[in-house]
Amino acid sequence: MGIIVSVNLSDKKGVVKKPVAEVRLMPGRGVLGDAHAGPGDRQVSLLMIEDIEKAGAAAECGVSEVGDGLGPGSFAENLTTRGLDLGSLRLGDQLEIASGIRLRVTRIGKECHRPCAIFYKTGNCIMPERGIFCEPLDPGVVRPGARIDKN
Repeated sequence: MGIIVSVNLSDKKGVVKKPVAEVRLMPGRGVLGDAHAGPGDRQVSLLMIEDIEKAGAAAECGVSEVGDGLGPGSFAENLTTRGLDLGSLRLGDQLEIASGIRLRVTRIGKECHRPCAIFYKTGNCIMPERGIFCEPLDPGVVRPGARIDKN
């Protein structure tokens, strides 16, 4: 079991997302108000804060040039989690958020065709390797502090 430490939005693709108080999920659309909202296999993106912290520590050790200010939303994820091993999930697995929202894993990682703004800000985008993408099966509101677990 884990928790959601941050919910994040952006109105443009390829940029960092900003933490907000809540996000609304809608089946077939993903995160309402987000640049990635709409049909497809990348409706809701998730990333572990542990991976963000590791990327920041690597940057501070000189592995990449930038690392200051890495936090929730830095890698354009919608939901930043803690305590749930997203790397153990497989396509088709389901997650449940305490508010009764179910998510189905639709994609593991992503392909970056060119370095994006996130790559230039962070020095290394970890979403292609560590990001998980889901589709919401239920509508609802998600806020920081909500429990999230594999169903």
